[in-house]
Amino acid sequence: MALFFAASLTQAAEITPPADIAKAGKIVYCAEFGNPPLGFYDSNNVLTGSDVELGTEIGNRMGVKTEWKEVAFSAIIPSLMAKQCDAILSQLFDKPARREVVDFVDYMYSSQSLLVPTGNPKNVKSLEDLSGLKVSVGNGTTIQSLLDEQNAKFKAAGKPEASVVVFPKDADARQALQIGQVDVYGTTLETAAFFFQTAGQVFDIAGEPFAKIKTGIAVRKGETETLNAIQKAFDSMKADGSYKKLLAKWKLDGDAIE
Repeated sequence: MALFFAASLTQAAEITPPADIAKAGKIVYCAEFGNPPLGFYDSNNVLTGSDVELGTEIGNRMGVKTEWKEVAFSAIIPSLMAKQCDAILSQLFDKPARREVVDFVDYMYSSQSLLVPTGNPKNVKSLEDLSGLKVSVGNGTTIQSLLDEQNAKFKAAGKPEASVVVFPKDADARQALQIGQVDVYGTTLETAAFFFQTAGQVFDIAGEPFAKIKTGIAVRKGETETLNAIQKAFDSMKADGSYKKLLAKWKLDGDAIE
């Protein structure tokens, strides 16, 4: 599914886009939606969120439209490499292994968190408390790999492993917790905090956030013109204060990257 956006915080094009993007008149981002407050459909089925506003504003500063291509998170880098989009903007963590195939413009920090039913009936405080519990995650996410590592530790210690239930989308993993199919839902702190704020009668955040990391907009390695144009657009947003205003709007002030 492809969706176009043209709304802007500023109407004047400030950055010269690469020739191919200028010719197309648009920048295309690959993203998975369903992880509020970054990218999600609101109650009116309108695509919104901090990532959506950021990507749209970067496009406007290049003087082009913005198109979003929905992709399952596990397929998001392959989709970029297959040239189905110009960049990834979907809370993609800047990891060394990923830097072997893509280049990043880091735009915020993110952390991991564990969401549990209200009252935290299993008394979960960290990954170490998940032995024998059922945990839902989105496919291809960082929390999935962290749980694999934790299960290796449980196995070495002779403890029952966590039963990790992997869903195609993060939203499906959250739904599994909400209807009682699992004990814990692993996701980013930003998404966990959003649902704690909006559905505190249903969910609690278990323990403290962990695994803080930079999150970036990814482009194919070596495509320096695209990388530099995105970087310049983002830098201009930091310089004029619109970046921090955007984060404040979505209650992400603490994730700002300087």
